[in-house]
Amino acid sequence: MSDLTLIRTDSDQTDFRQLVTLLDKDLAIRDGDDHAFYSQFNKIDAIKEVVVAYQNGIPVGCGAIKPFSDITAEIKRMFVHPDYRKQGIAAKILIELEKWAKELGFTECILETGKMQPEAIALYQKVGYQITPNYGQYIGVDNSVCMKKYLVFKNSGLDS
Repeated sequence: MSDLTLIRTDSDQTDFRQLVTLLDKDLAIRDGDDHAFYSQFNKIDAIKEVVVAYQNGIPVGCGAIKPFSDITAEIKRMFVHPDYRKQGIAAKILIELEKWAKELGFTECILETGKMQPEAIALYQKVGYQITPNYGQYIGVDNSVCMKKYLVFKNSGLDS
């Protein structure tokens, strides 16, 4: 099994920025004419919570969270390089982002993905996200699929 390492960083990190460039190229193909609409909501300036996955020292995937409200974190910029897909990397990134969101006091995560990303929808459903009515700027956008997951806290309050 190869060595997978997850690091917490921010949006200034070079490997994150390079992975996001690849993500945007992929989304431009999938979203077609709708890409300009979506890209305006995917700026990465000043994101404080970013996770980058490294396999044997190579940056292979990323994701981020942004505050959406006092209790809700939004999952953003999820991507795994095509050469490293179907190895569970995206799920591990997502779990780390959810853990970080809980540490920051958020009680739920939301996200938006597109109908042209069935593998993303399947991943999110597999780890407990449920399709919800579209939120915010995605209300009324036919291609958008919005999802939510409630984060569970331990009862003791003593966990770290």
